[in-house]
Amino acid sequence: MPPWIRRSLHTNKGFSKVQGLVNNLHLHTVCEEAKCPNRHECWSSGTATVMILGDTCTRSCRFCSVPSGRPAELDVLEPRRVAAAAREMALKHIVITSVNRDDQLDGGAGIFGETIEAVKEAVPGITVEVLTPDFEGREASMETLLTSAPHVFSHNIETVRELQAEIRPQANFGRSLWTLRYASEWEPGLEVKSGMMLGLGETRDQILSTLDDLLEAGVRMLTMGQYLRPTKEHEPVHRFVPPEEFAELEEKARSMGFDAVASGPFVRSSYKADALYAEMLEARRGGRSDAAS
Repeated sequence: MPPWIRRSLHTNKGFSKVQGLVNNLHLHTVCEEAKCPNRHECWSSGTATVMILGDTCTRSCRFCSVPSGRPAELDVLEPRRVAAAAREMALKHIVITSVNRDDQLDGGAGIFGETIEAVKEAVPGITVEVLTPDFEGREASMETLLTSAPHVFSHNIETVRELQAEIRPQANFGRSLWTLRYASEWEPGLEVKSGMMLGLGETRDQILSTLDDLLEAGVRMLTMGQYLRPTKEHEPVHRFVPPEEFAELEEKARSMGFDAVASGPFVRSSYKADALYAEMLEARRGGRSDAAS
């Protein structure tokens, strides 16, 4: 690995508190399941990205370390436990994500909605960000989730159109764009976010074309980070993108019309999500979103 990928791991009392809370409430986190390189930093600062709908995914993407297979039954008490964790951690912003649950008629949207509502009731004033599957393009599932009024709706495009079939064999580039567009047209004030991994073999032109597609779908919040191979069974890293290239792509994305961008080797979808949301709100106050539209 190049030197910019190596980093020291530091923990403090905040890390132990979050770890204990997650364990005691029997919660899953994408921090652990996806082997996120930022886990120690985020947990030490008292934040975690909660993963609902179990810990087994019905899909088998080439980049993801979350186990795939036949999931267990849905846990109807999960929304209460997530709300309890948000209250205990005194969160001001929470990110809720999930595995894919294609075995469910609604894709798990009902539990998503209940979790959003439970968190907002338990922690008045909290902002809720959801990072969702595509629900197989089911409009009813999207409506169920969005009716619960999250503040940020996120769905990751993950990679460029040309690599979708190889990297996300059970997903679909067009369906992901439909998911993002549906959310962007839902109501004013709902911020729409997406993320990409770089280093999977994409070209610069393909990256920029994907950014154009995301903008056209109504996305104004963007993350770009380095793909890291979780195990030898997953897709190899084709290239380690240097930090200066991430910085240049961030500048380019902003010039294209994105209002809030995080781009760097260790950036992940929910990394410092509260700061990116604050940047988006500042952009709205400054009128940049209206200009970009």
